[in-house]
Amino acid sequence: MLKKMLLSLVIIWLPVAVFASGLAGLIYLVTQQNLRISANDPQIQLAEDAAARLTSGDTPTSVVPKETVDIGTSLATFITLYSGPQKVAASNARLDGDVPNLPAGVLNYAVSHGQDRVTWQPRTGIRLAIVAVYYNGQHSGVVVVGRSLREVEKRIDNLGHMVAIGWLITLLASLLVFLTGQMIALQIERSK
Repeated sequence: MLKKMLLSLVIIWLPVAVFASGLAGLIYLVTQQNLRISANDPQIQLAEDAAARLTSGDTPTSVVPKETVDIGTSLATFITLYSGPQKVAASNARLDGDVPNLPAGVLNYAVSHGQDRVTWQPRTGIRLAIVAVYYNGQHSGVVVVGRSLREVEKRIDNLGHMVAIGWLITLLASLLVFLTGQMIALQIERSK
């Protein structure tokens, strides 16, 4: 009887468990990607607007806000304008008192493709959503707008916990339903 029940477990419940696991993974992946990609939305708007202003002739200092943003602690967006490879024209971003330099590959990609969107980790514990947009007016360069991913990553962690709990509850509930069905079937078979 136990052998028959184990065989039923493999044939009936295991596919349900695999399906529930795949569905939980898909829910996590799609929602996580949506949260991360939407973290770029303010930066896209600010970077494209700043590039348009610079293309129209505005000066770098008129485009960059005067308020300094400590990217190690602040959730505020920051703007850095590059007028050449690793040459900062203006910036309100600071890390340990200095303007942080974005990797040259991001700037080069923005110049050759018009735009780049990346996650940048200037040091351990600081992760930023960065949008770099190329502009070409009286001068050419790259507008970089970024902000911390700290709150988005908290949401992603919470999502992971919620999906894991839902997945476990689904597995346990489906196993309980399966075992209950097996017990009922066993009692029916014995009463014959």
